[in-house]
Amino acid sequence: MALVAPLQKGSSPEVDALAAFFDETLGFTPNSVLTMQRRPEIAKAFIGLNKAVMANHGRVTSEQKRLIGYLASLSAGCRYCQAHTALAAKRYGASDQRLAAIWEYRTSPLFSDAERAAFDFAVAAASVPNAVDDEIAENLRRYWSDDEIVEMLGVVALFGYLNRWNDSMGTTLEAGARDLANDHLAGSGWQPGKHG
Repeated sequence: MALVAPLQKGSSPEVDALAAFFDETLGFTPNSVLTMQRRPEIAKAFIGLNKAVMANHGRVTSEQKRLIGYLASLSAGCRYCQAHTALAAKRYGASDQRLAAIWEYRTSPLFSDAERAAFDFAVAAASVPNAVDDEIAENLRRYWSDDEIVEMLGVVALFGYLNRWNDSMGTTLEAGARDLANDHLAGSGWQPGKHG
């Protein structure tokens, strides 16, 4: 059960207008945002940051950003965010095969060496204590520019906020995200946990 119940959609017209962004990315407004709208300035700031971080600026694709968010959330243990990022990755072109193999990205032929470097960085950056070391940084720079690295770390940091928010709140998982996670992640041990 959620620590604080989300407000209904429509409780803050200002937040609703901004939250329309999530209709594209997820197909619904997340319960996390509906809870944040109890303090509309938090919700508005979060949505603005989310839009800025997740915008496609070039080579780091929308699908890759969602997979980075997934791996960061996996490292943090947030089942809510794992389900959301898998759903969003699917909506942005991730194949069923890539979703099924994301747990084995280091060895799967479905991922490039550049993606492996980005994903290793995401896992290390999301770990506590932080595990980004010289080897991970050097490998990341081999494939990605400084601007692209900033984009990737923006995703990890955004999901660091969301992981803490949703696990602390025990945010209830929405049906669409739960269904996708059950279909694509449960075989690798995913369960909704406190978000069920």
